[in-house]
Parts: sequence; structure tokens; C-alpha cells
Amino acid sequence: MSNTTNTPPTIRWQLLSTVSAFALLASTYAAGAAGNDADRPLIWIELGGQMENVSGLGDAFAPAFLAANPTSSVLLSPTPLQAQKPPSFSFGEEGKISFQPEDSDWVFSAGLRIGRSGNFRHLHHQTYAVHYPKYKYGVPHGEMITKENFADTQAHHKESHTVLDFSAGKDVGLGMFGGNNSSILSFGVRFAQFSSKSALDLRARPDLHIGFFTAPAPASWFRLLHEYFNTYHATGHASRSFRGVGPSLSWTGSTPFVGNQQEGELTLDLGVNASVLFGKQKTRVRHQESAFYENTKYSSNYTQVYKHPSGGHSNVRSITVPNVGGTVGLSWRVEDFKVSLGYRADFFFGAIDGGIDARKNETLAFKGPFASISVGLGD
Repeated sequence: MSNTTNTPPTIRWQLLSTVSAFALLASTYAAGAAGNDADRPLIWIELGGQMENVSGLGDAFAPAFLAANPTSSVLLSPTPLQAQKPPSFSFGEEGKISFQPEDSDWVFSAGLRIGRSGNFRHLHHQTYAVHYPKYKYGVPHGEMITKENFADTQAHHKESHTVLDFSAGKDVGLGMFGGNNSSILSFGVRFAQFSSKSALDLRARPDLHIGFFTAPAPASWFRLLHEYFNTYHATGHASRSFRGVGPSLSWTGSTPFVGNQQEGELTLDLGVNASVLFGKQKTRVRHQESAFYENTKYSSNYTQVYKHPSGGHSNVRSITVPNVGGTVGLSWRVEDFKVSLGYRADFFFGAIDGGIDARKNETLAFKGPFASISVGLGD
């Protein structure tokens, strides 16, 4: 989901090492206990990936001159605001290890999801026309000159997210249709880290005007050209993050509806989760806008420079973030091998301060498809 500071490599290695250690311990146990339970594996190792639409990453920078020039052709679609749109999808990896001791309906698991996205957009719009410094009886005279309307936008965006879950669950026997199904209610701990960075550099001359006036005597048959316009420059930088940990509750259910595990079985998989995360929300936003006005009507050109005060805000505070989510999918299983496809949604309410000049809590949402492959060990 994001990075004000992208997830440091050391933290990722620590998380992956934790899951790997869990797998190693469980595998060692399973090797000693293999053969004691012919009905199910002691361990499931699951690896997969997800493609998630991410929303709630923060507002775009909107310099004042955009609203002051709504009809300028160089500020129309795709606009500087549209150029700042984050990527439509975040791509990531996920892994999960589940361990169920023999002769027990308890399941212990550790799961990790890591996602990231980023883009860079460079838009350049410009008008094209020919102008001459003077006209004699309507005929151009002199070398061609021109100052065109233009808008040049460069927008960067990066985000990353990490979600780590540890849980202990019990098969509560609430299968939907009876038969060889599972229904596991789990309690645990969820750790989440989200961060993003964005930057904007926008230069534009959206309001070039061309005027003519009659030259003074004795050259009064000449019409002289003059220009007047504003040139703008706007920059913006934002970094936003949240890191928190807290208790979690989840339920997963799996019900077969076609085939059997020996020859191939299709199952319907459902899941819901909820947690409360306690952590730190950090934000730093800065932006600046300046303007240059010029009028070439007179021999001594009139120029004036405007520099708006810098804006933005900073925020570091402790917050509580409620989190709810759910999954729905299908799995195809043959003995101790399983392939799963599904759709997942996760909502973290108020996790991100998405404002520009003032704090504005936004719900960070992840929605999209996922796929995974699972292997059972230690039958």
C-alpha cells in the first residue's frame, strides 16, 4: 500500500525471516510426526500474489492558477491534476504458513503481504501559431516571433505497504453445508505499515494575449504587435505514512461442492477479518507557487514577479485505526496441492492524513484479485 519511507530492506528481511523461522520449526515438527495423521497435512505453505486498487493516498496539489484559467487549451485533459493520479493498481507478493498439530482442531498461522506501486508522468501541452512584430497594410513584416501557451507537468508517485498477521484459530464446526468443510475462528495480532511519496513540478503560460497598436507618425501605416501574459511555476512534495499494531479477529470457511480431494475438488472459500491498530501517523507536505507577468507594449517592457507564501503542513500523532476486510474465492485441490483464486478488500479507516494545507483523515482501501498456490506437508 505505500511509503513515506519505503519499507526498509532490513525490516522486510526481519519479517520474512520471522515467517521462515516459523516454517522451519513447523516443518521440523511435522517431519517427526509424519504418518500419525493420514487425513490432513500438519503444515500448509501458501505463496501468491495480488493486484490491488489502492485509494485514500492523499489529495493532489492544485495551484491557484489552474482555477483562474479553466478554459486554457494547455490545461485541458489530461490535466495537471490528472497527471498526479496514483497508479491504478499495486502489485505485491504474499505468503502464509499454517500449522495444525495432530489430533487437534487448533490452527496456528503467520501471513505476510507486501505491495508496492509507482509511476512518473510527464505531460507537455503547447499551442502553435505564427506571429510577426509588425504588419504593413495587413502584410507581415520582419522576422517571425512567437511566445506560445504551454503547460509542462512532471508528477512522481511511490507507495508501499506491508501487512503481517500472527493468529491462533480453532475449527468451530460451523460449516455451511456439512460434509468435509472447515470453519475456523482465529484471534491474533496484525502489524501494518503504509507509506507514500509524491512530487509535482508544473510550469505553465496559459494566458498569452496578442494585441496590436498603430505606430506613431510618420510610420502610422504600421500596426505593431505586443504581448502580455503570465508564466507560472508550482512545486509540491508530500510524504505520508502510518505504522501500527493491534489485536485481530478473523473467520475463514471452506466448503467443497464438486469432486473429492483424491481426484480433484472445488471449494468455495469465504473470509472476514477485523482489527484495531494503534500506531503513528506521519505527514509532511510542502508546496510553493510563483508567477511572472510581462507586457511588451512599450519599449521598456513591464514585468512583475509574484511569489506566493509556501504552504503545506506537518503532522506526527498517535492514532487508532479500525480495520475490516473480507475475501471470497474458489480453490481447486488435489490431495495436498491447492490453487486458489479470489477477490479481497481491506479498509483502514483514518489511517492516512491526505490533506495539503491541513490535516484530513482518509480511509486507505485495498481492493483487487489475488492468486495463490498451497502445498501441504507432513501427512
